[in-house]
Amino acid sequence: MMFGTVLIANRGEIALRVARTCRELGIRTVAVHSAADAPPDWADQTIRIGPAPARRSYLNAAALIEAALQSGADAVHPGYGFLSEDAEFARICEEYGLTFIGPSADVIEAMGDKAAARATMSAAGVPVLPGSLHAVEEEEGRRLADEVGYPVVIKAVAGGGGRGMAIVHSGAGFSDSYRRVRAEAQLLFGDDRVCLERYLRAAHHVEIQVICDAHGNAVHLGERDCSTQRRRQKLLEESPSPAIAPELAERMAQAALAGARAIGYRGLGTFEFLVDDDTGDYFFIETNCRIQVEHPVTELVTGLDLVSEQLAVASGLPLPFRQEDVVRRGAALECRINAEDPERNFAPAPGLIEEFTPPGGPFVRVDTHVRAGTRIPPDYDPMIAKIVTWGADRDQAIDRMDRALSELRVSGPGLRTNTAFLREVLATPVFRKGAHTTGFIDHLTKGET
Repeated sequence: MMFGTVLIANRGEIALRVARTCRELGIRTVAVHSAADAPPDWADQTIRIGPAPARRSYLNAAALIEAALQSGADAVHPGYGFLSEDAEFARICEEYGLTFIGPSADVIEAMGDKAAARATMSAAGVPVLPGSLHAVEEEEGRRLADEVGYPVVIKAVAGGGGRGMAIVHSGAGFSDSYRRVRAEAQLLFGDDRVCLERYLRAAHHVEIQVICDAHGNAVHLGERDCSTQRRRQKLLEESPSPAIAPELAERMAQAALAGARAIGYRGLGTFEFLVDDDTGDYFFIETNCRIQVEHPVTELVTGLDLVSEQLAVASGLPLPFRQEDVVRRGAALECRINAEDPERNFAPAPGLIEEFTPPGGPFVRVDTHVRAGTRIPPDYDPMIAKIVTWGADRDQAIDRMDRALSELRVSGPGLRTNTAFLREVLATPVFRKGAHTTGFIDHLTKGET
């Protein structure tokens, strides 16, 4: 039975995105907000949960549970970021009789530990990069690095979002990097354990979207290429991947499904891989146990509403389609419009939006919560909007995206965006050919592309 009321434990564009599907399904919505955000006007009920700092509002599990119980919600949708992959929050929801719209707390916990996730996927036959399958101390890590060969990457076991990691190019820098990552991990995640794996100098970041129900059905919805990133944060995503052949994409998708079945995954999730640009070999890196920022890309090529499917699976319904029913058509791109200044190493540049004119036209989608008068606060992620375009092929989707970005108008005192930079990316021959790797943006900003 579908939910009656869903509390959306998030903010910004993803909160509005979830609410829109809930409205179409006849589900009552409860929005939460901090003192830094204006009360949303798109929900059936709004509740202020705390002051601006995220730890006292959007990361405050007690405040969110109280809001859910007070509003009569029977489910909580965490969106992405914040508490979306917090196993303890998922457990607390369950303890209070609230459905957490995502996988089980045990699965979130297992996949949130990068070393344990690597071990689990390796046991399921999913390729992983040479490295550790458990947390390592310094001397063991050094021996392992010598064994697998430099460069290596040291990662926080509890890390994510590109934080808590360091690339080590030789043994001379190992100790300093190891100790720095452990200190960062403790500060950022409250867990100083680290693991280690070989670092690929030139790789494509490709992720597989899966959805699994509680009745043993598991389906993949194809791949997305996320290689266009700065400081390990994605800027542009697309589907299908221009870098890999369809046969390889299908092998990766089957590996993702094998991994999902091995852990008893339920819900919407993404299995992320690196593809070696030299050999074409692929390796599992992590699982994202939530809806992704870039999910609209998959929606445009499949015609599926992923939030609707996520809600249905969480309510206990079986998937209404099989693998052979999933048909992907054309190509889609998503650009993240952020309040940041590319000329200052993408430093956040928040402020009051005085003018906001989104693009339009055929096959252009804009996911945003902003309008003229919205203030982008310095307290949270600086995303303003996501612009998504579809085309019959990749070239048309790129041309349509460039046109859409040219129409976008965002301005305000002190506000900067990455719009012009994204157009520069689209125009580069390397991107046009689909030959870019995860180091592409770094090379571009250094004038090397």
